[in-house]
Amino acid sequence: MVFRLKKILLYVVIAIIFLIAIFPIYWTAIGSFKFVRDIVTPVPKFIFTPTLTNYIDVLKIADIRGSLLNSIIVVTGASLLGFILGVPAAYVFARFSFKHKDDLQFWVLSLRMMPPVAVVIPFISIWLGLGLFDTYISLIVTYLLISLPIVIWLSIDSFKNVPVECEEAAMVEGCSYFRVFYRVALPIAGPTLIGGLLFSFILVWNEFFLAFVLTSQKMTMPVAAASFAMVGMEIPWGLICASICLLSIPPLILASVFSKFLQSYFLPKISE
Repeated sequence: MVFRLKKILLYVVIAIIFLIAIFPIYWTAIGSFKFVRDIVTPVPKFIFTPTLTNYIDVLKIADIRGSLLNSIIVVTGASLLGFILGVPAAYVFARFSFKHKDDLQFWVLSLRMMPPVAVVIPFISIWLGLGLFDTYISLIVTYLLISLPIVIWLSIDSFKNVPVECEEAAMVEGCSYFRVFYRVALPIAGPTLIGGLLFSFILVWNEFFLAFVLTSQKMTMPVAAASFAMVGMEIPWGLICASICLLSIPPLILASVFSKFLQSYFLPKISE
C-alpha cells in the first residue's frame, strides 16, 4: 500500500513538472491563433474563436520572409560544414593516439562552453577587415563555433562503437585509412552521426546573439522575431506568438523525420 502511494505521488509530481514545462509552449501556440483582445484580456481565455490573421500578417512582412530564408541558408550551411569537418576529426580522435590528444579534445569542447560575447568583437573586426560583415559567409563561419564542437563530441563515441575488427579486415584487403573511414566506419556509424547533425542544426537555428550583432540586412529568424518587441508601447503579442511558432517548425520537422528514420533503422535490427 505504501509503495503504491509513493508510486502515485511520483506520477503526480512528474505530471505537475511536465505541465509547468509544457504550459508556456501551449500558451504561445494558442496565442498565435487569438485576436489581440483575447490575448490581453485580464481573464485568460482558453475557449476562443481561432484566427489565422497573425500568421497571414507575419508572412506579409518582407523582413520576416527574408529572415526565414536567411536562417535556412545560414543554418543549413553551418550545420553541413560542421558535419563535413567534424566527422573526420571525430574519427581521428576515436581511432588514433597522438600527443596532447586529451588537451585538444577539451579545447574543442571549450569552444562550445565559451560565451558568444567573448568572441563577437574579434569577429566584428575580422569580418569588417575582410569586407564580409553582414554576409552569409561571415555568419556560416561564425556559427561553426556552435556546430563543429557538437558534431565532434557526439561523433567520437559513434566511431568508438564501430568494431575495430571490421576496419582491420578492410586494411588487410589493402584499403587505405581514408577508404576504411569512408567505406567501413562511416556507413556503420552513419545513423547515429545524423543525430549530431540534427542537434547542431537546432542549436544554430535558435542562436540569437551572434546574428543580432553580426547582421543588419541578413538577419535571421530569431532576430526578426525579437524585433516585434521593440516596436513601441503596444506589443503585438499575436505576431510574436505566430513568429515563434514559425521559428519552431523546421526543427520539429527534422526531429520528426529523424525519429522515424531511427525507428525504421534500429527496430528491425533489435527484433532480429
